[in-house]
Amino acid sequence: MRVLPCHLLRGLKSVRLYFQLPRGLSSDTIKLLKNKMAEELTEVSSNVCYGGYQKVFSHKSTELDCVMKFSVFLPPQAESEKVPVLYYLSGLTCTEQNFMLKGEARRYAAEEGIMIVGPDTSPRGCNIEGEDDSYDFGSGAGFYLDATEEKWKKNYRMFTYVTQELHDLIQSKFPVVSNKQSIMGHSMGGHGALVCALKKPGFYRSASAFSPICNPMKCPWGQKAFTGYLGPNQGAWKEYDASELVKKYSGPPLDILIDQGTADEFYPHQLLPDNLVEASKSTNVKVTLRMQEDYDHSYYFISTFMGDHVKHHTKYLKA
Repeated sequence: MRVLPCHLLRGLKSVRLYFQLPRGLSSDTIKLLKNKMAEELTEVSSNVCYGGYQKVFSHKSTELDCVMKFSVFLPPQAESEKVPVLYYLSGLTCTEQNFMLKGEARRYAAEEGIMIVGPDTSPRGCNIEGEDDSYDFGSGAGFYLDATEEKWKKNYRMFTYVTQELHDLIQSKFPVVSNKQSIMGHSMGGHGALVCALKKPGFYRSASAFSPICNPMKCPWGQKAFTGYLGPNQGAWKEYDASELVKKYSGPPLDILIDQGTADEFYPHQLLPDNLVEASKSTNVKVTLRMQEDYDHSYYFISTFMGDHVKHHTKYLKA
């Protein structure tokens, strides 16, 4: 397998990797692998930043059956060596742009030699009736789950997209250390980061979140999304609720850092971080909840404490 080094990624408008397939595969498997391996990764934008490169790429997602975009910050260290990767999942209504433009993480990532990847928050342009009707369901509100309801299950597979397809894409086409990744997010994306880390024990070295939706089964945002994507069976809902997943977590020790603003308008009724803290007791998951006086739900809050979160992940990614 040939991986394009960082300096070759700079000027290319599209990136293709070619693989030699092993012998003994069925014709159907070969066809599937060739389709995936020949997938084109198109560079949408590229800017020099903190000695590295902030880029946006697009590709045709096989999991979501649509074109997806994601942002990548390549730190200067990626010029000469493989680096660990930190995934950031954004919240409701966001795209791959919000965190890239307002999160203020690049300086810290450049200092530590960590790549940051930020996917979009949902499939786009799927022409599903009702996908653009509300801010908290459908476009911009994928909730990082794999839908099971008929109308949504073909495209809305954000959990598998983040933890498998996007992960494999980053591993195969960028200069990253194999299986050295952590994950963080904000609000709906904080929910996604927690769920990804808890559902895949040991896959992520650490997790963190800003103002995450910690117990979606018990808040209006989560109840609306889960009903629409997963149907009425609350047993299925538990598979995407961090406060439920943590109770049965059986993987290696997991260290989760959460920052929550006391002036966050969604804190009392939508986010419910205290439920996660309580549920994590007597488990192998350490949840550190820091209440930040007078901070709200915005990127002003996120950017203020971003350095702490990158440092939190660096401890595990560089171990």
